Amino acid sequence: MIIGWMDFINLAVGIAGLTMTILGLLVTLIYRPIDRKMRQYFILFFSLLIVYTGSVFVGQIADYLPNPRFVMQGSVFLESLSSSLLMPLLTAYMLHLTGQTWKKSYLFNAIAGLWFVYLALLVYTQFSTAIYTIDSAGVYERGPWYSLLLMPPAMILVLNLWGVFHRWAKLGRKQRTALLVYLAVPLLCTVIQMFFYGLLTIALGTVAAALVMFLVLLSDQQETFIRQTEENARREFDIRILQMRPHFIYSALASIYYITQEEPKRGLQAILDLSVYLRKVFEFVTKREPIPFEEELEHTRAYLAIEQARFEDKLNVTFDTPHTGFCLPPLTLQPIVENAVKHGMDPEIERLNVLIRTRKVDGGSEIIVEDDGADFIPHDDAEEGVGLASTRLRLERMSGGTLDISLREGGGAVATLRIPDQA
Repeated sequence: MIIGWMDFINLAVGIAGLTMTILGLLVTLIYRPIDRKMRQYFILFFSLLIVYTGSVFVGQIADYLPNPRFVMQGSVFLESLSSSLLMPLLTAYMLHLTGQTWKKSYLFNAIAGLWFVYLALLVYTQFSTAIYTIDSAGVYERGPWYSLLLMPPAMILVLNLWGVFHRWAKLGRKQRTALLVYLAVPLLCTVIQMFFYGLLTIALGTVAAALVMFLVLLSDQQETFIRQTEENARREFDIRILQMRPHFIYSALASIYYITQEEPKRGLQAILDLSVYLRKVFEFVTKREPIPFEEELEHTRAYLAIEQARFEDKLNVTFDTPHTGFCLPPLTLQPIVENAVKHGMDPEIERLNVLIRTRKVDGGSEIIVEDDGADFIPHDDAEEGVGLASTRLRLERMSGGTLDISLREGGGAVATLRIPDQA
């Protein structure tokens, strides 16, 4: 049997449609940034499309199979049934996107009623020749009542279009685009097929529109996933920052209390330093962008002034910061200096020396915090603690920077922050 050009195009459409819908289902199953509802919807959606495109493909090769009339009759029925289920399914998902439930929706109930009318007509066709016929050779012919079968799907399509426009303000921009593409393209293909009977225009349009809808909604879902990830990271930062503060504040207040009793002027200065320190903490918690190094240095100096009031001559700090023309995430330097003081201070040593240096390096800036106290090299997050773990996260996510801590020759530790130049 010689295959005509139209049969060849239809066969290619069937193979391509089946391949694309299988790929769509695989992406839905394995792609992570998809929420549960969307995953459930598109698993069912692509499963129905696979039945639909598979039926279209089988219909195209029915002539080459035994009992073509039986094969064609079964493929046309499955093709019509599976494609008709896509529209009520779309309605349910549209309602989900706008925060509604299909069980209580008049729109869904109306569309479900029309679908049952369509199902009844489809079943009727199996016992009548009024709507369409399939002869013994598997040739499909429309009957005088064929247009009656198209009326329920057309009305469902119109109701879905109305549903989109009625809920326009509740849908996101990409959601509106996705739904309108899926509704408009098959409608246009239906009109085209009226003039080019025999070509599988509707099947091709349905699959193409379905994939466009999926990709647009997937893009919207990915943007939402990224926003949620960033928001969760910011919340984590805020929680970690707040966790860092209480112990130091309690110790500082206790020290200020005793200093004020002995030396009121020093006590007042310590209170002023503490107020600067706290003001900076509250400012930095709300900031989502890198800040000038001078601001972070001011916060660090306020912290060290409080610690020097507590430890007096046991803490010596040296600043060597000629390079200040760069930005870094807030609450970056101070926690590292706090770590040096906290872990470097040892009752057995006479004095803890801390050196803070900055320098310009190729491709960025470097901050070095060096102390000659007790050795402290964290090896995991549990040992590292809240302060340093939070600092690493902020450096990586806000500026692409790194933090390395190593042993200092002669005792103590060296913390090195590397911050790349920002474009």
